[in-house]
Amino acid sequence: MKFVSFRVGRAAHYGVVAGNNVVDLTPRLKYPDLKALIAADAFAEAGRESKGASADFTLEQITFDPTIPNAAKIIAVGLNYDEHINETKMAKHAYPTIFTRWADTHVGHLQPMVRPRDSDNYDYEGELVVVIGKGGRRIKEADANNHVAGYSIYNEGSIRDYQRHASQFTPGKNFPASGSFGPFLVTPDEMGQLAGKKIQTRLNGNIVQSSTLDMMIFPPEKLIEYISIFTPLAPGDVIITGTPGGVGWVRKPPLWMKDGDKVEVEIDSVGVLKNNVVAES
Repeated sequence: MKFVSFRVGRAAHYGVVAGNNVVDLTPRLKYPDLKALIAADAFAEAGRESKGASADFTLEQITFDPTIPNAAKIIAVGLNYDEHINETKMAKHAYPTIFTRWADTHVGHLQPMVRPRDSDNYDYEGELVVVIGKGGRRIKEADANNHVAGYSIYNEGSIRDYQRHASQFTPGKNFPASGSFGPFLVTPDEMGQLAGKKIQTRLNGNIVQSSTLDMMIFPPEKLIEYISIFTPLAPGDVIITGTPGGVGWVRKPPLWMKDGDKVEVEIDSVGVLKNNVVAES
């Protein structure tokens, strides 16, 4: 199944996507949002409600929210592809490089990503998102897939000079509306095996990143095991799994996102996350 969080006017909704159509689950189910649906393990109920139902909206009629607008934890992973480590000349570690993002740092599909006025070092990073379904602590790698609700896409807009002010990445990763998250949550049965699936980032139509998900150093199962050692994972928590090579700051000259740019991140079986870039006023 494929789910979407969205708005009609100012009202928040969530629903099931079939082709270009959306069946709105907000008036049909007792769960107030997609995170609550995940926490209730109610995908089967959502399937029954949406099966045969008439579409309430088309995708053109909705305003996309981030896939999980109210995630309690947004945990990001750095340096998770060898090609990205090699191009940045950073050290390869035995354990994942972890930092956090906050919920006000990203926007939904087709919403403007904001380049802050404090810097022009605004970089793209296409990434796979794992959304936690069943919570837990000290989850074993072999059991990790049983804790996955689904997958989405992230463009981790990064303010590189602020990221490199010190050893911690957090400042460069948390400017408001600097990232994007969406367009859909795709359940594991629809996603299938990650191996061989392509991840690609395009800036103004030009391919700037291209890899496959099996090239991750720490695949989602290992990330879930490691992260759940130091923090309990809960339904709706978000893990952003890292970006492949091709980022803008290592190019000569650097390729920064600027006002008016169009950026897309595509992952096989998930979709295409599209955003325009605007300068902060």
